[in-house]
Amino acid sequence: MEDSYRHKGMRRKLIEELEKRGITDKNVLEAFDKVPRHFFLDLAFINQAYSNTAFQIGAGQTISHPYTVAFQSELLKVKRGDRILEIGTGSGFQTAILCAMGARLVSIERQRELFLKAKRIIHDLGYTPKLFYGDGYKGQPSYAPYDSVIVTCGAPFLPDALKEQVKPGGRIVIPIGEGEQQVMTVFEYSNDKEWTKTEYGDFSFVPMLEKTAK
Repeated sequence: MEDSYRHKGMRRKLIEELEKRGITDKNVLEAFDKVPRHFFLDLAFINQAYSNTAFQIGAGQTISHPYTVAFQSELLKVKRGDRILEIGTGSGFQTAILCAMGARLVSIERQRELFLKAKRIIHDLGYTPKLFYGDGYKGQPSYAPYDSVIVTCGAPFLPDALKEQVKPGGRIVIPIGEGEQQVMTVFEYSNDKEWTKTEYGDFSFVPMLEKTAK
């Protein structure tokens, strides 16, 4: 797929919009400039790829609004070389953004159709995260402990398995709630091994489900 000067110009306009909405982390904004979002959408949506809009990507899932992706990425406070666990690969766009930010990423997707599609696109872009088809509620303990965890679906609660896989000084960014909207929540794990919780307002995600889908 082509990444033209027109697409790059559209990305810069999107970045300006993200800045106006309060995204200030330069690492996040630079990643949005590097990653062509239109690669992750069907051809019919290419002209709208850089609007602040969510789109269906198959298997009942969506690619999140760019602002939501940027907001969660900023909350992670990524440092180059951080090992990050992502629950919900989805389209792979958030995955690619974190890779572009310098994270060593491990990502889990429960929908096989999405897992295979995202894997191809991400690798075509030259990124090499560890991608797994599996149950996000269990995390991926073989690569733990993680500097941070990001959950890109609405969770009814914070799974204990994810808490157990975060190193002291780490954090989990997760939308909590079972209705149409969830509360973006950051759980921080101090070096003294104490958890604190901070909430950042309402967002809308597809639900986090257990086990894998066929």
